[in-house]
Amino acid sequence: MNQQLDLESYLKVSLSPDRMTGYIHFQRCDDDFSVTAQELERLVRQAGISYGILPEALQAIAGDPAACSVKETVVAKGLPARQGTDARVMFAIDLSDGFKPEENDSGKVDFKEVNRIRNVQRGQLVARKIEPGDGEAGINVAGEPVAGKRGRDMRLKVGKNVVCNPERTMVYAALDGVFTLTGSETINVFPVYEVNGDVDYRTGNIDFVGTVVIRGNVLNGFKVRAAGDIRVVGGVEGAELESDGSIEITGGIMAGNKGSIKCGKSLRCSFVQDGTVSAGEDVQVSQSIMHSQVKAGENVICLGAKGLIVGGSVQAGEAVKARTIGNGMSTATSIEVGVRPELRQELLHLRKLMKTHGEALDKTEKALALLDQLAATGQISPDKLALRIKLGATKKQTSAELDEVRDRVLEIERSLEDSSTARVEVSGTVYGGTRIVIGRYTRFIKDPASRVSFRYIDGEITMGSIV
Repeated sequence: MNQQLDLESYLKVSLSPDRMTGYIHFQRCDDDFSVTAQELERLVRQAGISYGILPEALQAIAGDPAACSVKETVVAKGLPARQGTDARVMFAIDLSDGFKPEENDSGKVDFKEVNRIRNVQRGQLVARKIEPGDGEAGINVAGEPVAGKRGRDMRLKVGKNVVCNPERTMVYAALDGVFTLTGSETINVFPVYEVNGDVDYRTGNIDFVGTVVIRGNVLNGFKVRAAGDIRVVGGVEGAELESDGSIEITGGIMAGNKGSIKCGKSLRCSFVQDGTVSAGEDVQVSQSIMHSQVKAGENVICLGAKGLIVGGSVQAGEAVKARTIGNGMSTATSIEVGVRPELRQELLHLRKLMKTHGEALDKTEKALALLDQLAATGQISPDKLALRIKLGATKKQTSAELDEVRDRVLEIERSLEDSSTARVEVSGTVYGGTRIVIGRYTRFIKDPASRVSFRYIDGEITMGSIV
């Protein structure tokens, strides 16, 4: 079978509509028909197929024409174009969920540290759009190029408190808060983080850059830290709460001498029992403060129906106001006003530092005196001479540090003298066993008194009546 015309009477070459596939099919076939792979390739090329010819398919037809005559045979395949990748969103923060307790340096796992809050700060990049890819070109069996298809585009879905760049390819937080996806991947930043229940092992400890609202209790041993305010619609056990703003606790604080409550502004709650509380401004308690350590930069106010302060220590920079202080059993209760609590703490620390520096300076001076005697007699060795020089430098440094500490102590003590506006007011009864401190002066209450106020006047603490 050498005549091309005869070959074409047996075989027909065709292309798929997209010209990506070439076929041979028999128009007729008899026992005398034979063909070589080379003849088939010439036939295919004459039909316009120049790319992707399949030699194994041609060999199969040449080897057994009868078997291939019953159906068409694919003899060429093009290279399909590849569609580019679709546009997508890449988040700049970890979106993984699940319970992931932290492991500390000693290898112990703290199941309270779960780290599930996605904190972001104002101006922080939270997401970016990855543009769709252009795709890769292909080639059909006729040798013609097939353009690659660009991937599908998309628009970033932005919600509340986020902003985009002009090209809408970057998303930034417009305020400090928690990153949240809502609906169909809409990006938001919310300034408030809410816990609909207790703070326990399910939620883990909380550390948030905004305001935290807890619609339940804060249980023993857990920590809540907020750069904004903290509001607890429940009670607080022996937990640690710290806020740069204010803290409001609908219930009370029953700490069991564990944990602490600290805020930069004011604290409001119904009662404090066996707790440690510190506020930069006011502490306002509607019922009672019992056997607790309470410090306020400005005022401590406990004037509710009960309004009781008993046991422990209450310190305020300006005033303490209560209905009742102490009790009939003369439980030791300390009330201190007239200086910010942190200054009192600093003063205690500085006095300890003065003692330490003084003792160190005394030892240095004694050692230097001995070395000076050796130097005066010319019996000092090179190593002792080096020690003398070193001790001289140490004495100079210690003396300078001691002078700085003394100056700061005097500065704080002068502020203690200025306590003319400080006061303690008791609208009910103050009982024996109560210790009143205003500035640097102290007065012990021996007998109960009602409706009285205490002020510093002319070098002493005076007790006057509340009209």
